[in-house]
Amino acid sequence: MFFNMNSNKMFFFFMLFFSTFISISSNSWLGCWIGLEINLLSFIPLISNTKNLLSSEAALKYFLTQSIASINFLFMILMKMLLLKNFEFNNLISILINSSLLMKMGSAPFHFWFPNIIEGLSWFNCFILMTWQKISPMILLSYYMNINFMMIIMIFNVIIGSIGSMNQTSLRKLMSFSSINNLGWMLAALMISENLWLFYLLLYSFLISIMCFMFNNLNMYMINQLFSINMNMFMKIFLFINFLSLGGLPPFLGFFPKWIIINFLIINKMNIILFIFIMMSLIMLYVYFRIIYFTILFNHLKMKWLKIFIKNKLILLINIFSMISLMGMIISTFFFY
Repeated sequence: MFFNMNSNKMFFFFMLFFSTFISISSNSWLGCWIGLEINLLSFIPLISNTKNLLSSEAALKYFLTQSIASINFLFMILMKMLLLKNFEFNNLISILINSSLLMKMGSAPFHFWFPNIIEGLSWFNCFILMTWQKISPMILLSYYMNINFMMIIMIFNVIIGSIGSMNQTSLRKLMSFSSINNLGWMLAALMISENLWLFYLLLYSFLISIMCFMFNNLNMYMINQLFSINMNMFMKIFLFINFLSLGGLPPFLGFFPKWIIINFLIINKMNIILFIFIMMSLIMLYVYFRIIYFTILFNHLKMKWLKIFIKNKLILLINIFSMISLMGMIISTFFFY
């Protein structure tokens, strides 16, 4: 599924890849905007290429939301150039530029398009939208960040991400709300340092890639498929490990970047934000635990005729990655000292 790309698909994929580099290496706001536009126009053919009925609707929705955000971004950078000497407008313009970038990455409270679009994508496109598509808006955000506004947005992200994931039946929507929740942590990491943000993004991409590849291999899109499908116990345990690592439970790899962010928030006495972050992580863990609890217990739904045919040997790679995720605390302690 992932690697049977024709030449058209490969072209758009490389355009998507290099447009991010154009955007983040540009030395003017206009160059950044051009990079974002190329990124948008190269991702739309990748979305609408799949045979899913919802994919063309998702492509149209994605185009509309991204183009609105791009228009806002362009208008605000032109306003900034015109009103450069008026310092009283600086605060407002920084908030509006930040808002347009937050809309591009699907952050709360501009997140309503994000779960709807993810519902119409294949797992590979979901992975791109949840990881790669966030890189250029977040780096541009770090260039011109309004700290007070960003703290409110961080709180919005973790609250909406955790509350929104509670009654989801679709695995793609669950992953999208999990992405919104993790975006709050990523913005906190971006406020601390760009290196920490990059580290968080790499680990989050690693965990999300395991989940997306696993669900794609097992052809799963809804939570009830986890209960009824004839998975062996090893597969269930690896799924269990990855869910908990994504939630940020201490023995696993996903906790390590969160640990550093919590440490920073404690040092800087941001106690209210820290409390909200930890409480919302508990809600996310509750959601994951509930899914896994029923997945492991529901053995009576196993049907003799319902067998899993693993599509390729990628599942062995997933198992190795899951073991790395399990040994996360050992690796993280090794790094910490």
